[in-house]
Amino acid sequence: MLVLPRSLLFMAVVALFLGACDRITPSAPAIKPEAKASSASSTASGLWQIYEQSLKNAKYIDLTHTMRPSIPVWKGFGPSKFEPTINPDTGKRYTYATDGFEATHYNLATDQYGTQLDPPAHWAPEYPAIDELPATYAVRPLVVISIVDQVAKNPGYHLRVSDIERWETKNGKIPAGSVVMVRSDWSKDWPDPKLATRTVFPGVSLAALKLHEQRH
Repeated sequence: MLVLPRSLLFMAVVALFLGACDRITPSAPAIKPEAKASSASSTASGLWQIYEQSLKNAKYIDLTHTMRPSIPVWKGFGPSKFEPTINPDTGKRYTYATDGFEATHYNLATDQYGTQLDPPAHWAPEYPAIDELPATYAVRPLVVISIVDQVAKNPGYHLRVSDIERWETKNGKIPAGSVVMVRSDWSKDWPDPKLATRTVFPGVSLAALKLHEQRH
């Protein structure tokens, strides 16, 4: 299963197009109009083929949560504040009646909200930040291992090596370079603010993380 977020999908298509364009340099020999048309048609049909065969009938799953002031967050960050955008010249909010539009001012207490990608720099300054990771970094085969049943019995359950081995017995060995996600259904309690106060929650065991390092 290959997951392509819409932004990454767009970037991937643009990259394919630019990659083809990069092959045409000022020093390259002249190309006849017929050859240009043929090349363009070939490139277009190739991209359309990817869409028709893989993307058109794919199942898309939105894993994001709606941003709102009451979104669960660690008390050390505190809540965010959403309010109408104020016109600095008048001190009044923009309205459809007077300005032809409305806008919202978002005062976010932190960037640690809901569905997110923690870049390596989150843990140490010498590691890459999100803008230093290439877009293709997240375009990989996806494996989802469920521990929903275990968490239902034990909210503090952590993914074990045996869970991974059980998944592989049924589905085959996880290939190197894959992204492995653990499904706990922890999000079923979203957006209850109390979710951020729980001290017992699911996760991944150290043994499972070490297996990830060994298997890449």
